[in-house]
Amino acid sequence: MAPTDGPKVKVTKDGPYLLEGAVPVSPQVIEADAAGECVAWREGEPLPARASCALCRCGESHAKPYCDGSHRTVGFDGTETATHRSYEETATRIEGPVVDLLDDLTLCAEARFCAARGAAWRLVGRDDPEAGRIVVDEACLCPSGRYTAVDKTTGDVIEPALPVSIGLVEDPSQGVSGPIWLRGGIPVLAADGTEYEVRNRVTLCRCGESHNKPFCDARHVEIGFDASE
Repeated sequence: MAPTDGPKVKVTKDGPYLLEGAVPVSPQVIEADAAGECVAWREGEPLPARASCALCRCGESHAKPYCDGSHRTVGFDGTETATHRSYEETATRIEGPVVDLLDDLTLCAEARFCAARGAAWRLVGRDDPEAGRIVVDEACLCPSGRYTAVDKTTGDVIEPALPVSIGLVEDPSQGVSGPIWLRGGIPVLAADGTEYEVRNRVTLCRCGESHNKPFCDARHVEIGFDASE
């Protein structure tokens, strides 16, 4: 996906994400079924529109999702450790008879859609159109783009149609708040000005504890991050 002249997110050194451009921001809630499997997204009430803003990435702001300068008082270390290599270079391919599945474990945000209905990484090996459909559905529900399905016939990567927007992931079944979900191909610029690969969907750390900054690595689950605090 090519960079655009539209909205973008800039990572600041040991500070917040600077969002440039008016982008809708709303909670995106992971919905689980009666069996506890994650099956859908539910959009919450949108936040008031802003032309630009600073989004907290240290996890300590008292004005979440916005920055209130707490990163300075807590001594936040926002050193970026994520690769600038492309997803195509870093993902492994799980081949199947109906669809293939690309997987980059370093991007996992622990949304768990992939584990429902038999698990995408297992179903991909079945010679069954219904299993293939589930793999595609679950890969497209993945907010971080860890998983993407590949059409076996055309070789095309299958991506969900996402509006240019930002989601604030909430995970009630785990009792935690998740990452900042950039949707629709919003570019992310590192603190040194270099650009990460522009993708349809990526998740940025907002608990401050990721080991793959600026991207989420699911540490919010381990530490029990709650954005309401």
